[in-house]
Amino acid sequence: MTSPRLALVAAACGVLALSAAGGVFPIARAEAASPGALPAPKMDVALPAAGKMETAVLSGGCFWGIQGVFEHVKGVKKVYSGYAGGPGVMAQYELVSTGTTGHAESVQIIFDPQQITYGEVLRIFFTVATDPTQVNMQFPDEGTQYRGEVFYANPDQKRVAEAYIRQLNDAHVFKKPIATRVDPLKGFYKAEDYHQDYLVRHPEQPYIATYDIPKVAMLRQVFPDRYIATPTTVFPLEPSKSQPARTAKAS
Repeated sequence: MTSPRLALVAAACGVLALSAAGGVFPIARAEAASPGALPAPKMDVALPAAGKMETAVLSGGCFWGIQGVFEHVKGVKKVYSGYAGGPGVMAQYELVSTGTTGHAESVQIIFDPQQITYGEVLRIFFTVATDPTQVNMQFPDEGTQYRGEVFYANPDQKRVAEAYIRQLNDAHVFKKPIATRVDPLKGFYKAEDYHQDYLVRHPEQPYIATYDIPKVAMLRQVFPDRYIATPTTVFPLEPSKSQPARTAKAS
């Protein structure tokens, strides 16, 4: 639940204004030097044969919002919330939430590279879904489980991810250096069912409304050619009764 000290004032273009004890402060998608979409990657993964799906595993804060963003991206066939970076035996929400298992809350994005490339997935991720300059946190969520990380599945993904981060840093598109790590994928473990499609199922839940709905709105505004109105969900859309609390704290 959101702290009662915070009251939603306005949300537009990926930026929220929240009233707090100290006044009004912005919560933006990132500390970008200028608004709008980030530059397209100069390097990308070569297109595979038609019909072959590709997979990207990314972490950058709570998986609810990142999954929710990519469920609205054209060319994405499925997005799963889950855990990466730690052992499978400990890939459980209660354990990962302690910040001691080595996992990061992550998403697995299965996409058609004929419709959207790996580089474009990264471009949307860094523009809309996360603030890549934050270290071991993402706005109200603190801990290593909320770190920014690109988990590459092969040398091509590693090459493209490192080149794109270098490209963005060299162009100074953010006011601070990108802190997102690039590490090999050792395993992705799907999160519990009640975490899947969480943004789509609970758009009015305080945490979602405060931190994640603006990301989807920004996707629609900044990448109109990539945005699809009907989300590609893990499960058929139907009301869910399970709504675990996530605390949104004033910084």
